[in-house]
Amino acid sequence: MDIFQKCYDFTEAAEARTSGYYPYFQVVEGEADSEISIGGKKYVMLGSNNYLGLTTHPHVHELASAALEKFGPSCTGSRFLNGNFTIHEELEERLVKFIGKEAVLVFSTGFQTNLGTISAIAGRHDTVVIDKDDHASIYDGCKLSYGKVARFEHNDMDSLRKTLASIDTTTGGILVVTDGVFSMEGDITPLPEMVTLCKEFSARLMVDDAHASGVLGEHGEGTAAHFGLTDEVDLIMGTFSKSFASLGGFIAGDANVIDYIKHSARPFIFSAAMTPASVGAALGSLDVMETEPEHRKRLWATTHRMQAAYREMGFDVGASATPIIPIILGDEMLMFHFWRRLLEDGVFTNPVRPPATPPGRALLRTSYMASHTSEQMDFVLDAFKRIGAELGVIK
Repeated sequence: MDIFQKCYDFTEAAEARTSGYYPYFQVVEGEADSEISIGGKKYVMLGSNNYLGLTTHPHVHELASAALEKFGPSCTGSRFLNGNFTIHEELEERLVKFIGKEAVLVFSTGFQTNLGTISAIAGRHDTVVIDKDDHASIYDGCKLSYGKVARFEHNDMDSLRKTLASIDTTTGGILVVTDGVFSMEGDITPLPEMVTLCKEFSARLMVDDAHASGVLGEHGEGTAAHFGLTDEVDLIMGTFSKSFASLGGFIAGDANVIDYIKHSARPFIFSAAMTPASVGAALGSLDVMETEPEHRKRLWATTHRMQAAYREMGFDVGASATPIIPIILGDEMLMFHFWRRLLEDGVFTNPVRPPATPPGRALLRTSYMASHTSEQMDFVLDAFKRIGAELGVIK
């Protein structure tokens, strides 16, 4: 059998394009902001992870440009060998102070951070315990580790307790990995209870703060800081592709553990280093997080307004407690109808279907930025109210 046969048999995308319900690979013309242009038409962007709106901040642009000018466009190799520049270590030192852990290691992408960290820490005789709604990079990190994997029901601490109690630790250890903020429905992991259970069962705890960095905590330090538990969480992971307006990722923890990961994580050792301009942008964003709290205040004001408005209209937004607000519709075709009607009316959302959500829980993922204006949110709410009534989702 030709190994390419599966490719020739794949018709789902072509059928969706023909029907007009293909939502992927939209070509954005220009900079990522609260308003974007696609095919010459303007849209209010509700599909971005640019929570603090820093992609257009002058200081972020300035530091990205300065890094490009000083260090060039590429490091031309892995940090393990020739690609370790002073700017990488500067970012790591800054993040040590910002996050509040002993050491930090910067990766080229957030996905690689989870792949590298989990596969370095967990071996064949160890068990990685993960939330069923954890990000795909966590699942893939488990696969790369060759360790055993156990899953618990989403944010269910009774399920976590039962899972931990069932693991034989005579030959290996346990690493519990959870998202801090879950990327599809915007709910927060019950970290205090999780910390207690990890201590009871002698498990180590890693929190993926991809969607919490810049959002939770007094200055955006993340989920552990939000709960006052930074010292109780063993590993804190974050990405630069969201609130940091850049590209890359980091892992923070005890110095000995980070040094081990640095010398063991294959996705780190065998990948080219984070580009200087990306590092510069991350440093610029970190400066803004530490000195301009008004961006977070504006983000949360918009978030609270939109959560309340959607609930008042009668939309199901689940347990969202962050700037990620799902509009849960259940039926996939209804979700795609709603997505297309919004797009026609100038509102860009992300349609989400299984396997990114459980079966029967298709949703429109909306997310909010500090740079969204009140006028833009008025426009969005009017569109949701009209189309929601038109499609029978709300009264």
